This record gives sequence, structure tokens and C-alpha cells, in this order.
Amino acid sequence: MSLPTKILIFDTTLRDGEQSPGCTMHAGEKLRMAHQLAALGVDVLEAGFPIASEGDFESVQAIARELRGPRIAALARAKREDIETAAKAIESAPLHRIHTFLSSSDIHLEHQMHISRAQALDQAAEAVRLSRSLVDDVEFSPMDATRSDPAFLTEMVAIAIQAGATTINIPDTVGYSTPEEYKAIFRRLKTELPDSDHVTFSTHCHDDLGMAVANSLAGVEGGARQVECTVNGIGERAGNAALEEIAAALMVRRDRYPYQTSVVLSQLYPTSQLLSEILGFACAPSKAIVGANAFAHESGIHQHGVLSNPLTYEIMTPASVGVPASNIVLGKHSGRRALEHKFNTLGHRLSRTELDLVYARFTALADRKKSIYDQDLIGLLKPEESILAV
Repeated sequence: MSLPTKILIFDTTLRDGEQSPGCTMHAGEKLRMAHQLAALGVDVLEAGFPIASEGDFESVQAIARELRGPRIAALARAKREDIETAAKAIESAPLHRIHTFLSSSDIHLEHQMHISRAQALDQAAEAVRLSRSLVDDVEFSPMDATRSDPAFLTEMVAIAIQAGATTINIPDTVGYSTPEEYKAIFRRLKTELPDSDHVTFSTHCHDDLGMAVANSLAGVEGGARQVECTVNGIGERAGNAALEEIAAALMVRRDRYPYQTSVVLSQLYPTSQLLSEILGFACAPSKAIVGANAFAHESGIHQHGVLSNPLTYEIMTPASVGVPASNIVLGKHSGRRALEHKFNTLGHRLSRTELDLVYARFTALADRKKSIYDQDLIGLLKPEESILAV
């Protein structure tokens, strides 16, 4: 059976992302962010962990009641109270899902859960069966899957499928895996499990070793058709796979990943900006796709190329991901072409001789000053008025 050509985007910004220190959102902020995620076009929106608190239950319930478009998912441990609370929170959503999980690694079972492998298998099966009796769409995650015994992981996944799971997520919970290892897990499960064609396999990667996005794409190569991710890559510890990076990679490298998504790419930057506004802090300037420097150029060589043809140093247009424009940043590494371009935008067209003279003054200024403003440049045209001019 051929695999679907669409990759489902499962956004967990409001659940796993919110668990990151400093990323707590109140109910109104979560609802506002949920509406933007719907505009972004995510397929599944994990709205929260309803059993965690009364506030989280109410937030999930409000999102389920008000949002249209994405499937609304709620997280639940493999416990009856969690599952029934999750089902109640999402019952008003036209499309909904219970996402239940249980650890599969021996280190978790022994030191955190204090149960045997046999008990874990029974608990997983019971949780999925109960979830399936309440909703038609059930996702099961064997937590810490990438540090689990492969044979036991396969056994747990098989039991979850038999119990009625419609999506099987393979979490790299602690960001331990490498791309080749992660891809191999999906290939093995799809090969060894006869019922694997009846479920959707999903990735869920953390960035502890800086490989969350690479591992997610490797999972797609291994047969996963859902990717779990967050806006700006927020999440526990070093964060989750970044939604904007996944979406952009699937767009730019369609030669390698010939898949479609429902993501409205031009909404990536606005979504990132809204999250930064809500949280009160921006992502790192060097953050791919949506960081302040993602489309900024200071090197003279790069600036010359971009001004001649943006494709020389930009593998996607800023507009394609919702960024207003490229940014030519003037600094000590900038060349004459960028300086000339900037003066042209300021309404000053310089002759070659004038440009050479002003450029000499500019490099002296740039060696002394980190940020060059328009008024600094205008001052360079009148050296007698500039104390920093040469």
C-alpha cells in the first residue's frame, strides 16, 4: 500500500510548548494563539492537558467550543480520570482526539512509574480501549520510545493498535536519538507490524542535542505522516521541533520531501510574532525562518549578491514565510554596493568619486560604532559636521 503524500502538522505549542519555563499562557492568550494556529492551517491542535489544572481544563474546553478547522486534541496519561477529563474537555469540538501516553523505556518504568513491562502493556491497552470508547480518534505515545528496548517498543505499539489507536506517536522524549536511528524505528515498526498500514505514525522530537528538526524529517523518510512541533520551537528543556522549520524545509526541499501540508506558509512569521508578543520574549535573532537575522545580510559579499539576485544567498523569499522584506544591515563588513543602495533609498545618488570618499568615512565609523543609523549616514555626506568622519 502506498503511503499518503500529505504530512499532517500536529501543533503542541499550547501543551508541550507551554510547559517550557516562562511560557505559561492564561486562558485568553491560549484562545488567541489557537485562533492564529487555525489561520496557520495546522491539522491537529493539542490544546492542553486538561487534568493538570482547572484553568487548563477550561482553556481546552473554550478552544474546543470556539475553534473550527483543526482537530482539537487533549493529552491524558494512561489513567481513567485523565482520559475521561480529556474527553469532557474536547467534546464540543467537531473534530477531536484523545492523546494518551505511557512510558515504554525501562528507566522510566522502573524509576518513575514503578511498574513492570507486563503491567505497562496492560495499562496501555486499557487506556487506548477506554479512549476509543469515548472518541473515534485516539493517539497513543510510548513515552521515551527512543531509549526503549526495540522488541518491547514493538510489542507495546502492537497492543495499542489492536486496542484501537488510530495514530501512533514515537516520542524522542529526551532528544536522545539521531536521524538514522529515528528513521530506522519507523521502518522497523512498519515492517514488523501487520496492522501498521491502518494507523498514522507520528514524530515528536525534542532538541536536547540540536537535532529535533533533522530527526523529524528523518521520521518522515521512515514513513511517519504526522509531525508534532511547536511555534518557535518552544518546549521542555531545549524545546521541540520548530513548526516553521519543518514547514519551510518541506517547501524548499520538495525534491527530497515530495509531500504537501496544509500550512499557510505566509502565516509563519505572523504566528511567530504573536507567540513572542504573548510570551513577552522573542526567539533568538539567529533562529531559522523567523529570527530577526534570518533574512538579514551584513557581509559585503552577501549584500552584493542579494542586491543583484536574492537567490544568491536566500533559499526562500521573505514573503513566502510572511517576513516583510530582507534586511541589508550596514556594518564594518559591508561593501560599497550596500552603502550605495542605502544612500539611494535615502534619496542621495552618489557619483563613483563621492561614493569612494563616503565609503572611507563609513568604514572608519563602522569600526567605532556597532549600530549605524540613517542620521549617521547623512552625517557622512557632511564631514565637517561629523566628529567621527575621517
